[in-house]
Amino acid sequence: MSDDFTEPTLSYWQELHDAVPAGFSCAPPYRFGYPVRLPDGRVLLLPLRALPDGEHAVASLIANQAAHHVVAALAQVMTEQARGLGADIVVGLPTLGLAFAALVAERLGQKRYVPLGYSRKFWYADALSEPVSSITSPEAGKRLRLDPNLLPLIEGRRVALVDDAISTGATAIAACRLLQRAGAEIAGMVVAMKQTNRWVEAMAGVPVSAAYGCPRFILRHDGWWPEAETMPVVP
Repeated sequence: MSDDFTEPTLSYWQELHDAVPAGFSCAPPYRFGYPVRLPDGRVLLLPLRALPDGEHAVASLIANQAAHHVVAALAQVMTEQARGLGADIVVGLPTLGLAFAALVAERLGQKRYVPLGYSRKFWYADALSEPVSSITSPEAGKRLRLDPNLLPLIEGRRVALVDDAISTGATAIAACRLLQRAGAEIAGMVVAMKQTNRWVEAMAGVPVSAAYGCPRFILRHDGWWPEAETMPVVP
């Protein structure tokens, strides 16, 4: 058994369950996995990943490693939340947000969506970029970019941001700055997971909804315990 109650995660997020799977707890302390309940009552089991300090952990979902039906179920919840934003078009945040953005846009009846990216094509303009870092990708120098050919899709329009998760809010804030500078109005944001509530102050004024939320966890001798003050409000 791992002394930090984490383990390889390939078998996680592949199924939706009617109840918390055998061998996992529905109350603290949590070991290895953290169960979240979707609006339809089904349970998704997420792996716990220790943060670099070794004393804290977060629950994790890697959308492009998840089973199709799991991604589809989360996208459906996100779509219902996005309907109330009255957005003209969906903007997907890289990289894992793109797994949801296309599905949400399609379910909203939109013919396409606008993907943001990190790589710079030769025709891109630096003026349509913003510096960004995240909890999982903290390297310096990364920039969020908008293809200038997509400007007509967002200029003067209400946009809904779609991402897999929001944690610190750094990527979301960079996207808001970039899109507003490009002439868009931010209607709001929908994500699969609110990962703690560290982002709330940074995103003040922007409605953010999620399929589920997770706190930060602290390691004790018997497993991982949620820090109640970090639990986000859902949706």
